[in-house]
Amino acid sequence: MSGHEHDDYDSAPGDELRMEGDVASGFRSYVLGLGLATLLTVISFALPTTGLVWAPAVPIALVVFAIAQMGVHLVFFLHITTSPDNTNNVLALAFGVLIVFLVIGGSIWIMSHLAHNTMPMDEMMRMQR
Repeated sequence: MSGHEHDDYDSAPGDELRMEGDVASGFRSYVLGLGLATLLTVISFALPTTGLVWAPAVPIALVVFAIAQMGVHLVFFLHITTSPDNTNNVLALAFGVLIVFLVIGGSIWIMSHLAHNTMPMDEMMRMQR
């Protein structure tokens, strides 16, 4: 099956290997993904140490680079696309993201309530006397 037969097929980088059997294009796609992921990682580590970004904006810039890196991983390595045959993969990914947010959000909620309901240290010391 050649790429010309399925012009409307939504494919991720690296799917050419599956569609056309071309090993070189699949390898190039993985190397490109690895290069982008490495570049985003290096930028994320170098960003706080340089003065290129205003200091209070560094956390926001790091979040942006983290989201970009997740996108690179989803497209180049997990081959997540919007094609109809990828529905199960996208649903599984969405469920995983939901579970992660529930665990992190629940943990933060529990810790904030524990901190709010914990007796201050000076009162605790007075009770022990």
